[in-house]
Amino acid sequence: MSPPALRAEGLGKRYDLGLTHAGTLSGVARRWTRRLRGLPPDEHSVDADGRSAEGGSGSFWALKDVDFEVTPGEVVGIVGRNGAGKSTLLKILSRVTAPTTGTVQIEGRVGSLLEVGTGFHPELTGRENVYMNATLLGMSKREVDAKLDEIVAFSGVEKFLDTPVKRYSSGMKVRLGFAVAAHLEPELLIVDEVLAVGDSDFQKKCLGRMKTVAGEGRTVLFVSHNMGAISILCSRAVLLREGRIVNDGDVMEVVQDYFDGPERKVALAERTDRLSEGGFRLTAVSMRPTDDPSRDVLACGETVVLRLSYQAGDDGALLDRVGAGVAVSAADGRYLTGFYTATSPAETLERLPPRGELVCTIPRLPLMPGRYRLKISIGAPGSGQDTIEDAYEFDVVDGDFFGYGRPFPIQQRAGVLTPHEWSFAPAEEAAAPAIVNRAA
Repeated sequence: MSPPALRAEGLGKRYDLGLTHAGTLSGVARRWTRRLRGLPPDEHSVDADGRSAEGGSGSFWALKDVDFEVTPGEVVGIVGRNGAGKSTLLKILSRVTAPTTGTVQIEGRVGSLLEVGTGFHPELTGRENVYMNATLLGMSKREVDAKLDEIVAFSGVEKFLDTPVKRYSSGMKVRLGFAVAAHLEPELLIVDEVLAVGDSDFQKKCLGRMKTVAGEGRTVLFVSHNMGAISILCSRAVLLREGRIVNDGDVMEVVQDYFDGPERKVALAERTDRLSEGGFRLTAVSMRPTDDPSRDVLACGETVVLRLSYQAGDDGALLDRVGAGVAVSAADGRYLTGFYTATSPAETLERLPPRGELVCTIPRLPLMPGRYRLKISIGAPGSGQDTIEDAYEFDVVDGDFFGYGRPFPIQQRAGVLTPHEWSFAPAEEAAAPAIVNRAA
């Protein structure tokens, strides 16, 4: 049995909040002594109020007791909400920062793309940075020469290869950085959410390249908030929550756990994971069929009513106009369709009270059987705006969307249905291609 490509045992990373210097001489000596002896940091240096005995304002564990292994050729997704410890973990694995506790064992070279411009010297040209990164990975000039054309072609920065990197845009830095990391044949490729900076075509190229790297028996660690990309690329995922691993296993089970986190089990009005401006708040959401408002499982093709309850302060002033946008995504995060007040006549949502309910009627629910999530943004000019990811989740079962008296026949799950009709035309009646004369 081959040894694991990566083994992490007891990993932890602690930051001393408010400490902008090395601390007292005795504190430095104590930390170095414990480190040389292989002992964990002295946690007693933090008092009962969370303040450091050396003058800091407390400590924060970004990672705590992280243990996992990755076998050669695995593509593993690292997922978690903002602040869960994903980037800290990758920085430790990339040897950018040292762990406070625990050990990491990695077989072979590591190629990583963590942040825009990471590993680049701004004064050097793109070409010079490629050679510098290759040297750090232990590659010879001859090996880089053989890969250079492929790297440049993938990155798309041919015209700017001899320009200092400090003049590159964020997208150019990301493209070149990924091309270098992925083409210099590392045994372990680490990619952070930084790929979100690139355009959709480049993201597709990156996902394809990561599949190729994995197919060559190399290992990939991929961090992303795009659960669709995680589901497609990875066979296994690790979920971090508050610096600890809470789930490690099948990618779809971990993705479901990601969406069903504890922050989703509180009342919508009490949710803190929202982007809010002003005093406008989304307070409740419901989605029910018109023929049975008590039922929360929907059927494709039936008429459905979506209700958004809101509150905009207590001054009693009328709102000039209330607007809302509802994005519908599959359970894996793929955007499918949406419902937007911008498509409604303006006068229907003008001069509304500061507390009320927006009602959206969907005559024929155009969704295939599956589970769906709603991202909702609602607000009013002068009163603020409130946006909540995964504000509501619902299931859709088979229904008579096409009016044939039978359920949808295809077993594909989670998608959008489009009304259409088929008919037959004999060959002699088939319409000839239209010829358009564009001449004036």
